Amino acid sequence: MRRLSSYRLSVTPGTPEARVLDAAKRCCERWGMSRVTIDDIAGEAGISRATLYRLFPGGKDVLFEALRARETRDFFTDLDAHVAAADDLEELIVSILVEATAALRADEHLQVMLASQPGEVLHSMSVEDMPAIIEVATAYLTPKVLPFIGIEQAAELAEWLTRLVLSFFFSPSRRYDLADPFAARTFTRRYVLPAFSPDHHPHATPAR
Repeated sequence: MRRLSSYRLSVTPGTPEARVLDAAKRCCERWGMSRVTIDDIAGEAGISRATLYRLFPGGKDVLFEALRARETRDFFTDLDAHVAAADDLEELIVSILVEATAALRADEHLQVMLASQPGEVLHSMSVEDMPAIIEVATAYLTPKVLPFIGIEQAAELAEWLTRLVLSFFFSPSRRYDLADPFAARTFTRRYVLPAFSPDHHPHATPAR
């Protein structure tokens, strides 16, 4: 895992490190990740190149790794607030599908990047970053589903849900909109619970 591995520091809001990450995010939205330079980021943050390297030894790769780590942490912090109230496996799965899909769609940074350079972003996420994204998301979701199923199934379901959300986000389905609670519940009862819940009743119909 090349990214999200060696640079997991927690950047405190308002610190020089946080301001540099904010500047890097703005620069990426403006010009695209591949075109942004250290000088661009330093200028946007109002610091010198030398200061930036002191804050992020290793330069742009380390800085972007820290930015991804922060964005990932914030994503799961927000998701946790929405799924914490689920009291059974079905409710948890539906909450995860709905909230994660909605959060991805609402991510302005990601939307700008996809609109400006979809090929670059999709290649980065699918080839370079996707294994790390799946690893982090699976590690986060496994303890959430563990109280309802065994440990082996919990890890499997966590990974499967991660791949499902990402797949439906990058290639939306005309049949199932996972951001819609009714559609997510229908999908969950038809395809997810039969594989992971022994108590599932396959002919149950979700109520609106």
